[in-house]
Amino acid sequence: MVVKPDWLRVKAPQWQRVGSVKGILRDLHLNTVCEEASCPNIGECFDQGTATFLIMGPACTRACPYCDIDFEKKPAALDPTEPERLAEAVRRMGLNHVVITAVNRDDLPDGGASQFVQCIQQIRTLSPQTTIEVLIPDLCGDWDALALILKAQPEVLNHNTETVPRLYQWVRPQGKYQRTLELLRRSRQLAPWIYTKSGLMVGLGETDAEIQAVMADLRQVDCDILTIGQYLQPTAKHLRVQTFVHPNQFAHWQTLGEAMGFLQIVASPLTRSSYHAEQVQVLMAQYPRSKSPGSALTSDTLESGTR
Repeated sequence: MVVKPDWLRVKAPQWQRVGSVKGILRDLHLNTVCEEASCPNIGECFDQGTATFLIMGPACTRACPYCDIDFEKKPAALDPTEPERLAEAVRRMGLNHVVITAVNRDDLPDGGASQFVQCIQQIRTLSPQTTIEVLIPDLCGDWDALALILKAQPEVLNHNTETVPRLYQWVRPQGKYQRTLELLRRSRQLAPWIYTKSGLMVGLGETDAEIQAVMADLRQVDCDILTIGQYLQPTAKHLRVQTFVHPNQFAHWQTLGEAMGFLQIVASPLTRSSYHAEQVQVLMAQYPRSKSPGSALTSDTLESGTR
């Protein structure tokens, strides 16, 4: 058994603020990945009045052995009121930046892309100044579904790589490494003004050289932002931690990523995909992007870009 080191201790939250966020979520019947996936940063994020919303859940159609979200082959039908309720939560919480993620819904024709679109549109209506980040599943390689999400104009398109290619069959058995890279590549091709982002877990048996190779692959598809964090075993039935990576190694990856050209890289033991995601607004100020004339996603663009 690998003993958890001191550097993975988290600060106790201020429960008054946590209770306020929980109250909004319960009142509006919303799920968060913070709770469903047993995130170690839940106290800090709720204390700061932020959360990562989990739509189309809480059950997932995939049973990845690292993830603590419940598995169901046939989850409940989508709730058409969910986008409105989510937008209302964003308004009540006064969020400057919001992250919307989802369970895999391989049972749906578009993988849930239309629900992402509805959520983005509703937030734009109630909180037009809020920047939006979507952390999407791989959509089973449905590039038309991807184009629908991009056409809704989130500021950030995030899709996690999760681990190195060699470990996919154990860690992410229903995922495909090359499909993940292709999703990020197509996102940049179809909507170059949208920032792309991905995330990695470490401590599952990968080598430093493999992590560096994945970082290089992500730069090859022009991924802007990368997060790297320590994998933590949620329960005894999940994949075991093989090693706890020292903070010095995360610092090395941070330096390496900056040298490789990532616009932003966040690497630490407790880093998660949406941890301090609002920092992207600093990046957007430093590296502003805007659509050039004629660059809007049209039906012709979608057709040529999804072939």
